[in-house]
Amino acid sequence: MKELIKTVQDLIRLESTNPGKGERSVAEYIKNYLGDCGAEIIEDPVFPGRNNVIATIGGEIKAPMLVLICHMDTVVAGADWTRDPFAAETEENRIYGRGACDMKSGFACALSVFRETAEKYQKGEISLDRPLRLIGTVDEEGNMEGVENAIRKGRVTADDWVMDLEPTDGQIQMAHKGRFWLEVSVQGITAHASRPEQGADAIAAAAQWICSMRKAFGELPVHQELGRSTITFGQIQGGYQPYVVPDLCRLWVDCRLAPPVNDLMVQSMADRAIKEAEQEISGVKISYKITGNRPYIEKNPDSGLLKEIKRAVHTVTGKEAEVCPFPGYTDTAVIAGRLQNRNCLSYGPGNLKYAHKPDEFVETEDIERCHKVLQELLEGCVCKKIQSSY
Repeated sequence: MKELIKTVQDLIRLESTNPGKGERSVAEYIKNYLGDCGAEIIEDPVFPGRNNVIATIGGEIKAPMLVLICHMDTVVAGADWTRDPFAAETEENRIYGRGACDMKSGFACALSVFRETAEKYQKGEISLDRPLRLIGTVDEEGNMEGVENAIRKGRVTADDWVMDLEPTDGQIQMAHKGRFWLEVSVQGITAHASRPEQGADAIAAAAQWICSMRKAFGELPVHQELGRSTITFGQIQGGYQPYVVPDLCRLWVDCRLAPPVNDLMVQSMADRAIKEAEQEISGVKISYKITGNRPYIEKNPDSGLLKEIKRAVHTVTGKEAEVCPFPGYTDTAVIAGRLQNRNCLSYGPGNLKYAHKPDEFVETEDIERCHKVLQELLEGCVCKKIQSSY
């Protein structure tokens, strides 16, 4: 356990902020950590100086792999910390630092169990029922280009069992709302504020569009498991001076979509809202472009991986694991959506409500639990002891 905690602290102390320093130091650490365990280790360039790291054992076995996928980057440290975000301080069985729960503690668990398995395989102590692969991705906290690259390179397939170690607070999380992003542009006509009738107020038209979209989202059906589809108007720009009718407004919109709501439905709603706003504010023209589109992922109760991780959790904790959706979008969600892979899920140490916040932390007992569950998972569906003939 001491070595595992040290690995968590080592990873936290390697700043890998995105945007910021990037993942290179973590990638080097991973290669050194696994360097002599007998695994095949390769790197795939994604951006200059930012590579995915892929380690594999049992690659010669013709069976779907178990893939453990973890991102190497973190969000920026931000303000309002009461301690050094990269010191990995411990206090009352907590480890503090940027990435403590999202997701360097989960990555440490994956690294430890992967190396342990690889060493036993190298020594001939175990055989494998399926290959085991560990992928460290870049840019998960950005546009997720790391996992997109892994998919394009064939590092993960539609048949593999894929698990990330995001913080899930002891739950198994296997469903995601879709993520649909829009950039909306409103073109108006400038005029002096004392003669507004000579202009066309772009900000007023944007407000009309926003109100129409909020109303439309409020009337959408609610999914039994994933809940409501939501819309957030995260950023808005427009206008020059208080006494000038604004001729330009731009806003950025985040939609989280639960079945049966999809991207085409949102586009239809946006088009109707445009017509309403253009009729209300004469002279404006509204357009939008899609800047992100990822589908919702529904739970697969028949998943073989889900069955095995539930068994492992029960064996280690003596309790039935709760299975529920993941509130955000993860590398495994991208894999599930792109490849229609029905064996993707999340299970890792920590609680997501502490991620991305000042004084982010993870409980050491949570790390230990996750590590034991991961060991049990591999013993049940990957590793097979070789019986001695003596």
